[in-house]
Amino acid sequence: MPPSGSLLSQGLIEDFFLHVWTVANQKGGVGKTTSAITLGGLCADQGARVLLLDMDPHGSLSSYFGHDPDVAQKSCFTLFQRRKELSLELVHGCIFPTKFENLSIIPSSMAVATLERQGIGQDGMGLVISRTLALLKGEYDVVLIDCPPLLGVLMINALAACQHLIVPVQTEFLALKGLERMINTLSMMTRSLKKELPYVVLPTMFDQRTQASVSCLRLLRNTYSDRIWPGKIPIDTKFRDASKAGVPPSLYATDSRGVEAYRSLLKWLRVQISSGGD
Repeated sequence: MPPSGSLLSQGLIEDFFLHVWTVANQKGGVGKTTSAITLGGLCADQGARVLLLDMDPHGSLSSYFGHDPDVAQKSCFTLFQRRKELSLELVHGCIFPTKFENLSIIPSSMAVATLERQGIGQDGMGLVISRTLALLKGEYDVVLIDCPPLLGVLMINALAACQHLIVPVQTEFLALKGLERMINTLSMMTRSLKKELPYVVLPTMFDQRTQASVSCLRLLRNTYSDRIWPGKIPIDTKFRDASKAGVPPSLYATDSRGVEAYRSLLKWLRVQISSGGD
């Protein structure tokens, strides 16, 4: 039974969950994988059934939970490779439980990098993940998709399948260009899908000791005032320690400042979704 303060016990699962989130940015090293794992861990802690989907050929999320993307036999690549025979049995074969309650994963494989050469227009390649998640309807409350920092068939799939987009942005000026490219990609997808995709800009790796970080955060707030989360994710060595241990940060260091920040983000997202805001 979930704890009394959980989202399940508050009756908010129907309002907040049954959602697919994509975590994406066209720049690497901005905290995408950390964000997906931490938010997924927090949701699982609160009683939600969480599926993490790793679509990055580097497989950082997969490695976090002990799956080697170099040798994976069943992975998200399997879904693309066998897309013409996609079935619930096939999808189930690609899902692996973690040792943490309520948390499962579809790992990545180095082979997914080859998909980019096949092109988005070929044979329904852009909707493989949408079709996959449709088969899983009712089995999970939250799906979090970790994307590669590259516009291509993998990111297009992740954006087409999700209902909300989280765009982590490191609070340094070099990261702002990646955000601009991501917003342009989002505009393109909006036109293609003929629907708005709500998104939130998530400031990450904030270091209040440096003027560069403070100035960058100020610029982000001024530029994306209507789309940026009011908080920020601080630099926190506990994330690195949790990664080394292979444990979600919410379980490894539940009261750390970084986890507290993501906990605040999750509460904010819940309010936004419940109120119908973007």
